[in-house]
Amino acid sequence: MIVHTIGSGVTRIEFPTMGSEAHVLVVGDARLAETASDRIADLEAKWSRFRPSSELSRLNESGSGIVSADTILLVGRAVAGWEVSGGRFDPTVCDALVAHGYDRPFAAVGDRAAPVEAVPSPGCAGIVIETGLGLVVLPRGVHLDPGGIGKGLAADLVVAELMAAGAHGAMVSIGGDLRVAGQPPEGSSWSFAIDEPAAGGFFGIVSLSGGAVATSTTRRQRWVAGGQEVHHLIDPRRGRPHHGGPVLVTVVAAEGWWAEVATKDLMAREPGEAPLAETAALIVAADGAVHLVGGMEDYLS
Repeated sequence: MIVHTIGSGVTRIEFPTMGSEAHVLVVGDARLAETASDRIADLEAKWSRFRPSSELSRLNESGSGIVSADTILLVGRAVAGWEVSGGRFDPTVCDALVAHGYDRPFAAVGDRAAPVEAVPSPGCAGIVIETGLGLVVLPRGVHLDPGGIGKGLAADLVVAELMAAGAHGAMVSIGGDLRVAGQPPEGSSWSFAIDEPAAGGFFGIVSLSGGAVATSTTRRQRWVAGGQEVHHLIDPRRGRPHHGGPVLVTVVAAEGWWAEVATKDLMAREPGEAPLAETAALIVAADGAVHLVGGMEDYLS
């Protein structure tokens, strides 16, 4: 873990987690940053599909189980995202990812020559969540991949907990999915660059007083499977990586989990289509055209 002290009363830490990099910034008590790191590690231990001991892995293996309140929340948010997006966001793409070779942490994913079979996602219909019992039941053949929604929800939870513990301001970013609240380290707003060289470069600065930003792109996390270059963003209906639509989507929303749902929803739409309610987005089409929807121009400079 790398720790930075930035001026008076501002601490930033960086560490690997959930197959990516986490950045936590706390305005206030520096000890809270370490608390955030421990909490993110706790969530990864519960939600990783690459850890056989995780609650998610045990659930995928057995089809049902008693899980923590955190995992009940994750599955509930994932099912809600599937419902509201009409299946364009779908946490049941797990088997399609595995079929394409993403069956281990991404750093260990290698090219494979074997043909790849399309595995359309079964969807979330029939998933049972008994919150009072802490029980989740998956229909036969349904396996969950928390993917980006896990990162977004983790950022939501940790920022809320930091603020409740007395932080004046907090930011948590996990793999580019981030949530902010309270007092920024300087100025009157939190500001973040949309800068993805693989998708065309720099697209502007997002500024907000609080809320979340999530980005998805088809131009990163790529490998070769069955003789074709593939990526990790699966079209649930086809069971194959998205092709021909947007190459980058950045969404601004109130919460990180909702921003993640909205990015996947827009990935499955034509560039320029309206986003889900209470979201704004920047969309980069395959031809490089940039579309701002949902009032994104209010956040962008």
